[in-house]
Parts: sequence; C-alpha cells; structure tokens
Amino acid sequence: MATEGGAGLAKSAVEKLSDAMGEKTKQLGTAMQDVHRQRRLILVIVCVALFLDNMLYMVIVPIMPSYIAMWEAQESNASGANAKAANASRTKAMLGPAYPPENEDIKIGVLFASKAILQLLVNPLSGTFIDRVGYDIPLLIGLTVMFLSTIIFALAENYATLFAARSLQGLGSAFADTSGIAMIADKYTEESERSRALGIALAFISFGSLVAPPFGGVLYEFAGREVPFLVLASVCLLDCLLLLTVIKPFGNRARENMLVGTPIHRLMIDPYIAVVAGALTTCNIPLAFLEPTIATWMKKNMGASEWEMGVTWLPAFFPHVLGVYITVKLAAKYPHLQWFYGALGMVIIGASSCTVPACRNFGQLIVPLCGICFGIALVDTALLPTLAFLVDVRHVSVYGSVYAIADISYSVAYALGPIVASQIVHSLGFVQLNLGMGLANVLYAPVLLLLKNVCQMKASHSERNILLEEGPKGLYDTIKMQERKGKGKTPHPAGGMEGNSVDSYHRELTGASEEDSSDYEYS
Repeated sequence: MATEGGAGLAKSAVEKLSDAMGEKTKQLGTAMQDVHRQRRLILVIVCVALFLDNMLYMVIVPIMPSYIAMWEAQESNASGANAKAANASRTKAMLGPAYPPENEDIKIGVLFASKAILQLLVNPLSGTFIDRVGYDIPLLIGLTVMFLSTIIFALAENYATLFAARSLQGLGSAFADTSGIAMIADKYTEESERSRALGIALAFISFGSLVAPPFGGVLYEFAGREVPFLVLASVCLLDCLLLLTVIKPFGNRARENMLVGTPIHRLMIDPYIAVVAGALTTCNIPLAFLEPTIATWMKKNMGASEWEMGVTWLPAFFPHVLGVYITVKLAAKYPHLQWFYGALGMVIIGASSCTVPACRNFGQLIVPLCGICFGIALVDTALLPTLAFLVDVRHVSVYGSVYAIADISYSVAYALGPIVASQIVHSLGFVQLNLGMGLANVLYAPVLLLLKNVCQMKASHSERNILLEEGPKGLYDTIKMQERKGKGKTPHPAGGMEGNSVDSYHRELTGASEEDSSDYEYS
C-alpha cells in the first residue's frame, strides 16, 4: 500500500509540474505575440549579435602572443627557446598583447583587416538581399556563419586557419550587423524610440570591444586557448535559438508582397546619405588607426608596462556610454539638431586626436582616448537614426541597403587601419598621423551643415501616400497595409484581377519612388 501511495504522489507531482510548465509556456507564447514585448526581445537578440561580433573581433588580442610563438615554432622547429617564449607570453596574456616582432606586424595587420575587407566586399550584396527577403533570415544566416567562424577559431592551429576564420566572421557580420540594425530601425518607427534603441545597440558594440581582451585573457590563462571561443559559440547558438523562437523566420508569410527597396547604388549617390556615410568613416578612422599603433608608441615613448597597454581603451567605455545617453536625451528634446550633435562629436574627436602625441604618461593618455570615444558616440548615435529618416522621406522605407552603406563606412576605416596605419607611422611618424586624423575630423564637421534642414523634410509621393492616408510603420506594417488596400479594390472588368496585381503595384511604386526620390518638400 505504501508503494502504491508513493507512486500516486509521484504521479500527481508530475501532473502538477506538467500543468505548470504548460501554463508557463502558454504565457511565454502570449507574451511573444505582444508587439511591444516582441520588439524588446528583437532588440535583445540584435544587441547580443552585435556584442558577439565585437567580442569575437577583439577576444583574439590577448591570445595573439600564443599564436606568434606557435608560428615561430613551426618555422624554426626549435622547441626549446620557442616553448619558453610561449610560456612567457601565456603569463602576460591576461594583461594585454605582447609587443610583436616587427616581422609579424604585417601578418597580424592583414589578419585583423581581413574581416573588415570581406565585410566591405559583401555588404553591397547583403544589403540588397536583406531588402528582398526581409531582416530575419539574413540575421539567422549571419549568426550561423559567426557560430561556424567561432568554432574554427577554437580549432585553429596555423595562420591560414585563423585567416579563414577571421574572413568568415566578416561574411557573417555583413549579414548579422546590417540586418540587425535595419530590423531595429524598422521596428522602432518613432524617432525618439529609434534613437534610444540604436543607442542601446551602440553601447553593446562598445562593451563587446572593450570587455573582450580581459575576458579572453582570463579564460586563456586559466582554461586554455579554445575556451573563450567555445563560450562565445555557445552564446551565439543560444541567440540563434531565441531568434527562431521569437520571430520564426521560416513561418508562412507573404514575402512576395514585400516592398522593393531603393537599389543601393541609388542610395549611395543620394547627397544626404553620402554626407552621413563620409562622417561615419571619418570619425572612426582615429579609433581604427590608433588601435594597432598606440601600443607600440606607448612602449617606445612612455615605457608603458604590459598591463597599461592591455587596459588602454578600457576607461573609454564609460564616456562612450555617456555620449550615447546624452545624445539620446538631447535628440528626444531637440531632434532638429541631430546634425549639430554629429558636428560637435567630430570636433571633439579632432581635438582629442591632436593631443594624443603630447601625452607623456598613461594617466594623461586616458583623457584624449576618452574624448575620441565620447565624440564617436555623439556622431554614431546622432547619424544612424538620420539614415533611416532619410530613407523614409526620400526613398522607400526598407532599411537593408542604407545600413549596408553604414556598415561599408565602418569597414573602410577598419580595413585600412591595421594595414595602413603602421606604414604611415613608419613613413611620416605617429605625431603626423594623429594631426592628420584630427584635422580631417575638424574639417569635415562643417559639411554636416548640409543636414541642417533634413528634419524639415516630408515625403511628397512616397509609398506612404500611395498605400493609405496613414503611413505604414515599418516594413511588415507596409505589407499589411498593401494587402488591405488590395482587398478593397474591385476586379478589373477586362482583365480579372489585373488592377489588383502585385506586379502592377510594384511597377507603380518603383516608378513613383524613383521619380520622387529627390522631390521632397519642407514643412
């Protein structure tokens, strides 16, 4: 009897647990159907993807001494001296990268630049692909490729494998970064909400870049070279699963009714978008060019220790987040001054870049580096939402190609930095490099005056006026409105549903958007 009673209690407990789990699952499903909760989850997914991309980009920095020692061992086949060098570099990995031999500079530069170079080449194609199929499938593709890249990093034993993994990461970033930022712009249609959401994404980008070296160094020291990459791969896999749960990229949805975005080559020749793209490239050049050169300069000119070189950029995270916060708050109150926030940021970057060579110790150097990151936060947070607004009022509200242009702008800076910066320092000097970058930013700041009247623009004959009196709020709302409009049309007397055809709608819309892409009005 006691056995039967125990079995009954166990069965009852299992049933209660099953009911509770079923109720929780139902509540979770209901929560995911809520529009506001769903877009918050989407923001989390995108921020994790951006965080992972930048973590993977920088986590290899403290592990590079181990790879350098491995390459030397493979080339010389001398195990004694090289094993000693590998052990010495391993003990220093937690604090920062060892000062590499001069003959390794080019190898390391090309390795770091390969990601941005491939990203630069793929972005025009990924932007068009995103415009055609939506944002969710490209984001899933990007996360999957990044997962494979991370696994290859963990298994890499030579330079060729590392180069392949880094290049594969660039391919994944071209899809994940562009579609993620575009998805945020599509889901957050109010300018203040869009600025805040993009600001959060930028904070995750900065956090990933700055926390990666100490994260990689600690795990490498205590757990081995493969562990940092395996941890990142696990997080990437979880992000993929969350994406599949929340958005269901392969669910039944009428993709054939999606709007066709403005081709990327036409967006590139839009003068306002070109001004923004130029500002994004120019403001990121100091950061991209200083990252591979400043450790060498610190060691040579101020006798910096390993830990000082390792944490050089860590204090700059806080002013970067502060810059994002200030810009979001100012943009909510004074949205017509977005151009001014960007111009102010470029002036701060220019002034900070010019003062870097004057620093004589680590404490002094922190100030201009914080100034550079604060200025970059102002420029990025002000101008990224401006790109979406320009597409809304001058083109079709599909954001894949325009944020592919933004990604191209970043990639230009980070593709040139690891390769070109060292050559400039060797040819002209570190002082001349910083003065040139500072002058470029200060001179470009007045160009942003061309964006002064952008906030006063309004669409004249865009798809918003073609579909309904009330404009669509994002890509998928546009699809729904087009379908609602289609249901209200009567069949063409001679051709059945000819007047209701999607092809006719696309021809009409494309012609209107092309004809009126520059036909804006001022309110």
